[in-house]
Amino acid sequence: MTAPYAEFADRLHQTLDRALFVQGRGRTGALADRYAVSREAARKWLCGLALPELSRIIELALDFDVSFEWLATGRGQIQLGVGEPSALYRRLTDSEDRLLVIFRTLPEAKQKLLLDFLS
Repeated sequence: MTAPYAEFADRLHQTLDRALFVQGRGRTGALADRYAVSREAARKWLCGLALPELSRIIELALDFDVSFEWLATGRGQIQLGVGEPSALYRRLTDSEDRLLVIFRTLPEAKQKLLLDFLS
């Protein structure tokens, strides 16, 4: 019996591979940390046992420079435009990634204060 969302999981793995995202056993933890979700949620996405929320699929598509329609449904092309830089060249550094994870865990009011401070 195949996982209910196995095709999405395959596309998610393709997306992450294309961006040279962490491989192997560390992928689940890295994905969970990057999107501030539990390791179990990330594991279910990668195994095809659950789908991320719609807003999260949109975020994944934007972050990894793939077509939302392709990631969500498998229809269309993997990348929106020809000649656009790949996510491979726009990947966050480890420090940027860590900062983003921390930022996402802050309450909205503290996020605003931090943005005001940095501006």
